Amino acid sequence: MLHQTIAAIRAETWEAINQALLASAKQDRLESDATVRLDSTVTAALMHKPSDSTLLSDAVRVMTRLLQRGGALPGVPAVQWRDRRRLAKKRARAIEYSRGHDKKRQLYRELIAAAQASRAELQAVAAGLTEIVGTMAERWRAEVAHYLPLIARVITQSERRVLNGQAVLAGEKLVSLFEPHTDIIVKGGRQVQYGHKLNLATGKSGLILDVVVETGNPADAERFLPMLDRHIARAGAPPRQTAADGGYASRANLIAAKARGVADVAFHKKCGIAITEMVKSPWVYRRLRNFRAGIEAAISCFKRAYGAARCTWRGLDHFKAYIWSAVVAHNLVLFARLKPA
Repeated sequence: MLHQTIAAIRAETWEAINQALLASAKQDRLESDATVRLDSTVTAALMHKPSDSTLLSDAVRVMTRLLQRGGALPGVPAVQWRDRRRLAKKRARAIEYSRGHDKKRQLYRELIAAAQASRAELQAVAAGLTEIVGTMAERWRAEVAHYLPLIARVITQSERRVLNGQAVLAGEKLVSLFEPHTDIIVKGGRQVQYGHKLNLATGKSGLILDVVVETGNPADAERFLPMLDRHIARAGAPPRQTAADGGYASRANLIAAKARGVADVAFHKKCGIAITEMVKSPWVYRRLRNFRAGIEAAISCFKRAYGAARCTWRGLDHFKAYIWSAVVAHNLVLFARLKPA
């Protein structure tokens, strides 16, 4: 019950709570908003590692469950359909352990055919139940309308990639039927992650000043100015100093930040930009560069201690609410430690 109650609070409400907390920290002179550091990380979604075979097996399982529920609705005549869950599971398992491209393609053909047949049966049943009234029937039709387009995407991308040998771009791929909002994130050439990219801003106090759950996998350099503008809108003035990871570095970002009134802008990697262009002196640059490194520890604590490594709530709205609730929890604990007794 507590989990459901917390999950009912919207992300906008959590953000407002965090802003009230930051205002209190500023009033107590724990945070001045004068020095800000930026970095990004990834929070995983609640899903298993995807593959075309497991997605197709999931699709057959979902459609079978919908067919069972549709047949159990009040006033629905008996409908003939086939349960292909065992077939789909066996083919998906065989694909996982088989070797040889030709053998895998044949197994995929059988698995795709099973998914297409179940989809055709579900569409036929849905067409025959349009006149059935009642709350249960409406909910069932809403679920069918939600899942059928997603299942069609899974079948299409499997055919394109496996049977036709076409490359499917990351932005076009569906990696989960249950968390369709999930993005494919490759950060720094490391392991592929499935979830959402976060851009965070913290201050000298260590409090998380802002977080943005991104759509897709935008480059850090593209998000530097939007994050800076969000800070200016919240604080009412630009920070005096800003430190950011090397991924945010570009001469255009430096010029735009200076135009907004930021006196010192230190990028962890200079990317051909002279230190004297970014800050007043090498000493200030080293100081800001070391200050930026502290956000790595803050992000690590945020993910380990407050559950931000993996979201356990379903849906994009709940994903955002989960992240903001973790931010508030992090800041409340830190605020209690910083506030004098």
